[in-house]
Amino acid sequence: MKVLWLVSSILPQAAQACGLQGDTVSGGWLTGQLNALRPVSELHLQVLCVTGQKSLTGTQDGVTYSLFPKNSDLSAFLAAAKPDLVHIWGTEYPAAAAMQQAAATLHIPALINMQGVMRRIADHLCDGLPEKVQHSPKLWHWVDKLIPGELVDDMQAQFYRLADAETSVLVRARYVTGRTDFDWLAVNEVNHNARYYPCNETLRPCFYTGSLWQPRAAAAPILFLPQGNYPIKNLHTLIQALPAVLQVYPCARLHIAGWPPLDKGPLLRPVTDGLFPYKAYCRKLAQRLGVAEHIRYLGPLDAASMRQAYLDADVFVLPSTCENSPNSLGEAMLLGLPCVVSHAGGIPDMLTHEREGLIYGNATDAGALANYILQVLQSPDGGAALGQAARARALQTHDPRTNALTLWKIYADILGQQP
Repeated sequence: MKVLWLVSSILPQAAQACGLQGDTVSGGWLTGQLNALRPVSELHLQVLCVTGQKSLTGTQDGVTYSLFPKNSDLSAFLAAAKPDLVHIWGTEYPAAAAMQQAAATLHIPALINMQGVMRRIADHLCDGLPEKVQHSPKLWHWVDKLIPGELVDDMQAQFYRLADAETSVLVRARYVTGRTDFDWLAVNEVNHNARYYPCNETLRPCFYTGSLWQPRAAAAPILFLPQGNYPIKNLHTLIQALPAVLQVYPCARLHIAGWPPLDKGPLLRPVTDGLFPYKAYCRKLAQRLGVAEHIRYLGPLDAASMRQAYLDADVFVLPSTCENSPNSLGEAMLLGLPCVVSHAGGIPDMLTHEREGLIYGNATDAGALANYILQVLQSPDGGAALGQAARARALQTHDPRTNALTLWKIYADILGQQP
């Protein structure tokens, strides 16, 4: 069985096979799923990474990797590769639609993999934000053309464009795979005839081995947020929740993975604030509420550093206004870290409230978020029972062998073969 994967980033395995180094490498949970599938001897995988890089090809551990620049002729590549099946990871990028069309022309079945749900992300991008943050004046749109920034209204418009592209792909899809009721409903809304196959994620290998999270009696507890630079991650609500936490734990800290808001000094601050209105809003909000000194950005983190950031924390916090099945939540659960999360998107499919974590209803309800954070911190066991239950759940959801076999069986079912 020959299967061609199409992905929109350079996987670490692809970089190694093609002799690349540097920070363009990404891939997240695809790395784990690929590693888990390699032992299936009946399966021959080829991975095509469509990126902005030049064309490169290499082989590693029996898998052939090809790097193509964006807007390359995928029809010619597909005709030469002659796979039995094409697995398209993601729906919204141009190459996904191009590969779907090329596969249809050559009568090769295509499996579409849901990742985010773009329309819901666009709908909820600005939840809880003031109008002045959501909509930048015309001046900043003009400046943005000269010095690109992150205007929220432009960001939302881009998400809606991606949503249209996603819908176009889903309408034509015969086979779709996803992992939550949330993404299944998104598929069903636009295409009742697509066959939907559930298949969970296999996460990065380092989260399955090594030391686990341990509770501690911390006078200065650490809250960990895996990303805070985009409104969908809802840092603004977590900042609003911090004063209530600090009333009980005056030395509490919030650690955030990623770079802090850009600051080029007081002279250029009006420019950076205008070009990056969400980050400026979060900075000013933290200053106004007196919590800025309790917030620390950790910078970009590789897998090992991210793992340590989880272990250093006392509570994992994910207040996102929209998610499908966030990898960061799965990683925190695998390590046994107690989690406080919003009832958004597919998150409720990953853990059960008061059994494997705490789920608060409205993502922008800062009071509810603060109460649940304090509930974990003030529990007699420091959240250990929640963390242990979360780990047990995650070991099932993200089991590499189970998920690899599930995906292999999906391939076999589409091709009418007996796995």
